[in-house]
Amino acid sequence: MNLVIDKGNSSAKIALFEERAMVRKEVYPTLSGEVIGRFLAGQHVEFSIISTVAGLAPETEDYLNGSGHFIRFHTGLKTKVVNRYATPETLGPDRLAAVIGAQALFPGRNVLVIDAGTAITYDLARADRRYDGGSISPGLSMRFRALQTFTGKLPLINADPGYDTGYGYDTRTAILSGVQDGIVYEAMGFIGAYRALYPDLQVVLCGGDVNFFETRMKSSIFAPIVKTEPSLVLIGLNEVIYQYND
Repeated sequence: MNLVIDKGNSSAKIALFEERAMVRKEVYPTLSGEVIGRFLAGQHVEFSIISTVAGLAPETEDYLNGSGHFIRFHTGLKTKVVNRYATPETLGPDRLAAVIGAQALFPGRNVLVIDAGTAITYDLARADRRYDGGSISPGLSMRFRALQTFTGKLPLINADPGYDTGYGYDTRTAILSGVQDGIVYEAMGFIGAYRALYPDLQVVLCGGDVNFFETRMKSSIFAPIVKTEPSLVLIGLNEVIYQYND
């Protein structure tokens, strides 16, 4: 069994893989050796790997060092991806792991990964396994908070999955239109631009706000090429185990 952990800004996803098949996944608000131990419940682990954007406590790293052959994923690690990002030390490991996951799921295809989390990232996993970079944009919640924080009178409101008017008829719905419709138009713009360059383009959605994007993309002209894979980063990290030991 492989133990795979994706520690993000607001939660930690822990999964067990039997070779390349995920057999279990849980999400926790915090990560510690105790949490991992409860998750494993005595399960034998051959390899363990973690990607973290928020640091790792020494006791947690010590626990993982005792859980099979341990890999702390970073963007300088040997994989089959040719990483041409100019500043790899500033590249989020979850972004690269998602690219590796996309290449594993769609070998030989050009895949645009849209990771809708605290920030929204757009990254192209090229068919030739080259990674040049992508784009980073404010996420859904961040946009709502920014309007309230950096203006004098606009209120803080929450996302509304039921909003579909297309325009605002008061301040609340005007904010919903600007944020929610704006994000969708942004994503469709990126998809259209990449598809013009790569006609065989496949799009994969992941991240904490994946349901928001999935609902809206299903009714767009790009619906036939959009797939949802909430565990894309975990799949990519598990793939790293095999590439690292190849």
